[in-house]
Amino acid sequence: MLEPIFWFVDNFASCLGKVFVFCVSVLTAAVVLIAYWVGLPYWWQRNPQFTIFLVICGNWLLLNIIFHYIMGVVTPPGYPPTAARIANAVAICKKCITPKPPRTHHCSVCDRCILGMDHHCPWLNNCVGYFNARYFYLYMVYMVVGVTFLIVAGFDIGFNVLWLNDTGGIIPNNDPDLIGHPVRINKTGALVPIKVIVEYDSINFPREHDLPIPPITESQRICAHPWKRKAVFFMAVTCLSVFFALGTLVIMHGKHISHGETSVEAHINASIRKIDKRYKNPYNFGKKKNWKLFLGLIQGRTFWRNVLLPSKHAPIGNGVTWHSVYNMHEDWP
Repeated sequence: MLEPIFWFVDNFASCLGKVFVFCVSVLTAAVVLIAYWVGLPYWWQRNPQFTIFLVICGNWLLLNIIFHYIMGVVTPPGYPPTAARIANAVAICKKCITPKPPRTHHCSVCDRCILGMDHHCPWLNNCVGYFNARYFYLYMVYMVVGVTFLIVAGFDIGFNVLWLNDTGGIIPNNDPDLIGHPVRINKTGALVPIKVIVEYDSINFPREHDLPIPPITESQRICAHPWKRKAVFFMAVTCLSVFFALGTLVIMHGKHISHGETSVEAHINASIRKIDKRYKNPYNFGKKKNWKLFLGLIQGRTFWRNVLLPSKHAPIGNGVTWHSVYNMHEDWP
């Protein structure tokens, strides 16, 4: 029953990949523009000093998102060398009819073998393999952190626009002239803006004064602007969708990295353990070391410089020969 899906992926994923990359680029640009168009004036009116912090933090996240996404798209995942250079082949690829190094698998979309293959990602229009797996994972991490940052910073805006409508939710959307003003209900039941303010003297006798209505805040301007209201709704849907979708992938891939395996190997190892419960992954060096190897935090590299900031450092090794728990040398990091 799944054969039609496999056929569609094999034949059209490479074509749709370019469309997906374009969609990711457009959505990211749209979210950033809305943040500057709606969020920046709102926070600047509330607290200019805190707004500067938000701009610096937001652009740091944006820089990492753009860098890791572009590198994930343009970096080749790694391909096996010619058969003469593979001294430790573990199998023969049935489709390429060439020797396969350890942890190498054939991608039906790319139609070639991939070193350390994890999966084919249509959103990158590229395979996730040995040389670009770090870019792929950090892109997802920074994207989840980025949308969380926007959700937290824009919560008050979204709450006013999408829930309270800045007036307790009683003013209809088709009457923007009343939004942001004090209102009352007249004898006919219609909502009208208050033009006078009622006060009470010492004997509780009401007096009316023609006083100016307080100035409209930036939050009220957003509520009154139909396109800004639509932009806030678009922002909320997009950020929440990305948060849950990519957040799930970050957790799933994080577990694989902790166990020293790729997504393909996770399925293979799970099948082997059903037959032999004593089986242990030979590439699992412990959670801490697995993460250091995956992030390339060796040879003097640090988390602050090579993870929190964009870094092009390559992973250790060549993706053809692998250290395992059975042949690990003492001087290996």
